[in-house]
Amino acid sequence: MQIRSTFAGFETSVAGMLSERKRMEIVALNIANANTVGPDGPYVRKALIFKEILGDKMAGARGGNRADVGRGVAVQGVYEDTRSDHPKVFQPEHPFADKEGFVRQPNVNIMYEMVDLQAAKNAYAANLAVLRNFRAMTREAIQNLRSN
Repeated sequence: MQIRSTFAGFETSVAGMLSERKRMEIVALNIANANTVGPDGPYVRKALIFKEILGDKMAGARGGNRADVGRGVAVQGVYEDTRSDHPKVFQPEHPFADKEGFVRQPNVNIMYEMVDLQAAKNAYAANLAVLRNFRAMTREAIQNLRSN
């Protein structure tokens, strides 16, 4: 057994925690710009694209079949949410109002962002719990090896 495959659980948890941290950063950016309107238009909500990280080919359980083994997720990129509408607010005195007096607002829904933040927080906590359990099991295995 390779050392690298021994610590696959550790790598998977760390990859998940890094991805969820980036997700929380993007949510915070969206919340911070929920009222940002500029001369080029309103702030456009951002979101992440995740990708699966595949590890080395490892022997499967059935007769040495080989299969890709997952190693977690990573952030593939950040995209702008251009599908959701930008609400218009009637503010004729606003410097960026159109001819009818409407200002296009960012397409950030604070409630959605808070739910996304809670989901990221829960996923981060779950990965942290897995990491702590993996560390405890590794520590116990090493102690058992020392006592034998």
